[in-house]
Amino acid sequence: MPLSEEEQRILQEIEQQFHANDPQLAGEIGSHSIYTHCLRQMKWAGAVFFVGVVVLVVALATATSFLVAFAGFVVMLGAALWFERSLRKMGRAGMEQLGRSLRAGGLRDYLGSTSDRLRERVRRDADDAPPPPDA
Repeated sequence: MPLSEEEQRILQEIEQQFHANDPQLAGEIGSHSIYTHCLRQMKWAGAVFFVGVVVLVVALATATSFLVAFAGFVVMLGAALWFERSLRKMGRAGMEQLGRSLRAGGLRDYLGSTSDRLRERVRRDADDAPPPPDA
């Protein structure tokens, strides 16, 4: 059931007041989708999977212990299951939105640039640091 013109007007006024009262929060909310959490979990699962691969390969290459290699395999398995669970939570609609975003803006635009965020954080920390005392 579509909203009436009066209801649409009221919602627009609420949205304008929200943007006027807290523009930072409004921008933060506007830049995220409902699938951001699942995508973040999928990225972490991929990183954990990679760590498991490294542990497995190093343990087998150095022949230190098959238990360590097995632990690496278990970590990989857990990460793969975590990735799959997050993918299921995202659902078909989330995957379609992710696909459209990747085609439109590229992978780096959708996932963000970690190096840019780190540079910005270091720059902010350097600006906030007190000046060194004169010797």
